[in-house]
Amino acid sequence: MNMSEPAQFKTEALRGELSFDADMRLHTSWRAGGKAQRMYRPADLADLQVFLRQLPEGEALLAVGLGSNLLVRDGGFRGTVLLMHGALNELRMDGNLIYVQAGVAGAKLARFAAANQFCGAEFFVGIPGTLGGMLAMNAGCYGSETWQKVQRVQVLTRGGELLERNAGEYEIAYRHVALRNTSEEFFAAAWLQLETGDVDAARREIKLLMEKRSASQPLQQPNAGSVFRNPEGGHAAKLIEGCGLKGKSIGGAQVSAKHANFIVNTGDATAADIENLINAVQATVLQQTGIELHPEVRIIGDMK
Repeated sequence: MNMSEPAQFKTEALRGELSFDADMRLHTSWRAGGKAQRMYRPADLADLQVFLRQLPEGEALLAVGLGSNLLVRDGGFRGTVLLMHGALNELRMDGNLIYVQAGVAGAKLARFAAANQFCGAEFFVGIPGTLGGMLAMNAGCYGSETWQKVQRVQVLTRGGELLERNAGEYEIAYRHVALRNTSEEFFAAAWLQLETGDVDAARREIKLLMEKRSASQPLQQPNAGSVFRNPEGGHAAKLIEGCGLKGKSIGGAQVSAKHANFIVNTGDATAADIENLINAVQATVLQQTGIELHPEVRIIGDMK
């Protein structure tokens, strides 16, 4: 497909960075995949609103933070990618709530909460992404989930309108978030409600969780975090390991020998290698156990 056909943007009205044929290997944690037709890194929230008002009707739109939990197929993405990390990074106190924008990384949020005498946000250090993605999938680890802390959110419509919604307007479940009245929106920010606590204890917990993550996950190799959701009453990693799949490879993609629910890029994996390995793991686990694993990673774009 033609990946370089530009839209008619009034660039003089924009303060961010607009580019074409953007290599998504540079913007996803798997370091694999094709190109995005168009990419925009906004200067801030107001600038993003200006950009959205100029989007062609029907344009496919994808918001990306650190690019974890995302696989862009080798044929690329026909549409516009919005880079939130490094752009929507406001993080501040708002009364007794924490206001945090979609581009803020989990570790930064956890440390900010602890520094302001709050506890309950420590688990965010274990999530390899930014708040926007955490809100979109109700990300969680170590027994906690994102939406347990959300009081209300800011969302952007395709037309650039900024709205506020209460948490009660969403259907929330394990790795699932849906607006009760369907609408095409994406998360710009949230107000989190946390309990006050011992800052030293919170910092010790953050350090402990970071050490636990480093010891149990293949952080030295490109990966996208946990690939599969845990089935009800079980653990995906245990099922995969029990089927003898640790170390299984397709091309440059490999089921991690350190954590079976991670697929790593050993150096030259294509998006097709990774997707084929995901499918192979699903098929083997289903055949051997009768349990169907569901990916929590988002797979988008065209086959090459």
